[in-house]
Amino acid sequence: MIRILFVCHGNICRSPMAEFIFNDLVRKRNLSDLFFAASAATSYEEIGNPVYPQARRKLEEAGISAAGKYARRMEASDYHEYDYLIGMERRNRINMEKIAGGDPEHKMHRLLDFTDRPGDIADPWYTRDFDTAYREIREGCESLLGYLLEESKTFGR
Repeated sequence: MIRILFVCHGNICRSPMAEFIFNDLVRKRNLSDLFFAASAATSYEEIGNPVYPQARRKLEEAGISAAGKYARRMEASDYHEYDYLIGMERRNRINMEKIAGGDPEHKMHRLLDFTDRPGDIADPWYTRDFDTAYREIREGCESLLGYLLEESKTFGR
């Protein structure tokens, strides 16, 4: 099973959206036995809080529930528990490496780096643009899933 941890600053907008979008894509393709996805924050600011209402609404518009999700902080041990740690922006990657004590196995990436348009996903908490964040996260998750499926063929998983 391939284990993925999506990470953003607070774990109330982008990373839970990625977690639930990715899990929905996997479920719809009957691949749930091959993948496990979760999400976490790099900060302590929102720990214990549910998914932000506007992020939750965007997911619900797509028929995806985020019920039961509460923000948690990434821990150093997550580096060993997950095969991929996927940040939403460069700053997340920097903070993820600080938490994990580096990235010697090259497990850390930005979500959009799996697309034809590598870059950062702006934080909709600040931009208030949840539509763009949702579209970019979905595109990133679809590309990541395609990459992982191709990689698993290459390595015979």
